[in-house]
Amino acid sequence: MLTAPTFPSIEDAYVALLQLATKEPEHRIDARGNTAREVIGASFRLSDPRQRLPYLAERKANPVFQFAEALWYLSGRRDLDMIGYYAPSMRASSTDSTHLGGSAYGYTLFHQADGHRSPFDLVVELLRNEPDSKRGYLPVFSSAELADRSNPDVACLAGLHLLPRGNHLHMVCNMRANDLDCGLLSDVFSFTVIQEYAAIQLGLSLGTYTHTIGSAHVNDRNAERVRRVLEEAARGPAVTYAFPPMPEDTDAATIERLMVHEEALRTNELRYNALHIHNRLDLHPYWQQAVMLFELYRQIQHDQVKAVDPALMHALDPGLRWLMVRKWPACAAAVDGGAR
Repeated sequence: MLTAPTFPSIEDAYVALLQLATKEPEHRIDARGNTAREVIGASFRLSDPRQRLPYLAERKANPVFQFAEALWYLSGRRDLDMIGYYAPSMRASSTDSTHLGGSAYGYTLFHQADGHRSPFDLVVELLRNEPDSKRGYLPVFSSAELADRSNPDVACLAGLHLLPRGNHLHMVCNMRANDLDCGLLSDVFSFTVIQEYAAIQLGLSLGTYTHTIGSAHVNDRNAERVRRVLEEAARGPAVTYAFPPMPEDTDAATIERLMVHEEALRTNELRYNALHIHNRLDLHPYWQQAVMLFELYRQIQHDQVKAVDPALMHALDPGLRWLMVRKWPACAAAVDGGAR
């Protein structure tokens, strides 16, 4: 029986897919002005979906954006104000400079329209009553998105399939397309967070995560960075960190509290230090880490400091600290005088 190749972390899957698409491409494509090398029908499985961050210095993954995007999805939003602050390039995909369309996956999955339950809520209810159901599918891509050929924001995510089996919640993600260098990492981070959140709501342990892609591609404009990443990976893993489990009491109210702090920091209405976050916020230490990232980003964006608060950097989980040091010079400057 054939199954998707299994990897222990997203870093391993990411490197394997980059190697496949760059060294053994099936096609050369030029879709919407983006020349790329492509493999059709790629897939992989993560045995531990919590290992959702890559520790590759050349890739410089951005945990601030990844937490922000995951929370943007979980809160069912589509506003550009929030996500555009963390990823200004996404503003180009908005047709009204206010909202995003197809890429606002959380709005499709979690938004409660006209007081009705969200699609996510309906699927969770279904799976509570039918644990072995095959119907726990959350569609995102809609053919209606293709009606306007000039639409700049068609959903790349086709849908998420939640599959409780035994005492574990497995998930299969179906992508119509994935930019392997730019989009894959943030997609897998957010979707595995959604999977873990769903597992908690169902009282299940976290199962495997399977990611399937119709068009798996690497754009030519990113070829140089991809080359450097593959060279680094070939030298062997330099570091690895375990990502902690999401607290078992995480629910919609938790996400709402988090978003209050996120907005206050994004709009520069408040500023926090490590002691305030630890002692005065009604949040589990797991979620305090997200607030610390948002405060560090506030210091970089609003205060424009040359070095962020060293105490906050020290309070970060080691893996997040490693990533922040390599992503932001102001974070590197706060850690041992910039030593890495």
